[in-house]
Amino acid sequence: MTRVTEHNFAGWPIVRWSTLVVVGLMAAILGVDGVNEAGLRATVRTSAQTSFVLFTSAFSASSLYAMWPAPLTRWMRRNRRYLGVSFAASHFIHLIAIVALAVRLGDQFKADPVTVGGGGLAYVFIAAMTATSFDRTAAWIGPRAWRRLHTTGSYYVWFIFFTSYAPRALTSLWYTPFVFILLAVIGLRFVVRLRSRRRTPAIAAALRG
Repeated sequence: MTRVTEHNFAGWPIVRWSTLVVVGLMAAILGVDGVNEAGLRATVRTSAQTSFVLFTSAFSASSLYAMWPAPLTRWMRRNRRYLGVSFAASHFIHLIAIVALAVRLGDQFKADPVTVGGGGLAYVFIAAMTATSFDRTAAWIGPRAWRRLHTTGSYYVWFIFFTSYAPRALTSLWYTPFVFILLAVIGLRFVVRLRSRRRTPAIAAALRG
């Protein structure tokens, strides 16, 4: 039983299963709502939410383990690379949904240039981080460049999520939990970083892990 669990829910199988779940959700939504504006808008919203869950899981994995060592947080820390790649897969599905909606609406589709530019840069970071999530490519760019890329990219993606959800939270309570979670995970990272300056063994090991 242990062998099956580790095989199915650790490493690259996480990417496979999470992508299948997201694709299945999109297919179910289109099957129920139809391949129309309402159905496509629903896929855009839902894929953004699955991306949010996967991103915040990867973004907070090491900090959660540093603060609360437990089997779940240990699993998250060990598999944060695969959670991150799963986020990338989900967010590229989100992009496909946006493009499909734009094609469906034609000239009626309105895109803010600032949003397009900011979101486009986020996808550049996501693509670069995904490409360097393999041992060979990570070794090719070197640990310093890898760290800078993934740190800058992850904080930028956090910023895009925050600027997407925070204005909506002002008019709809539905988005308030998303903003709260974003603030919580970045606050947790800063707390762990401050504590790590004391060089306690547990936190130092978590940050290196």
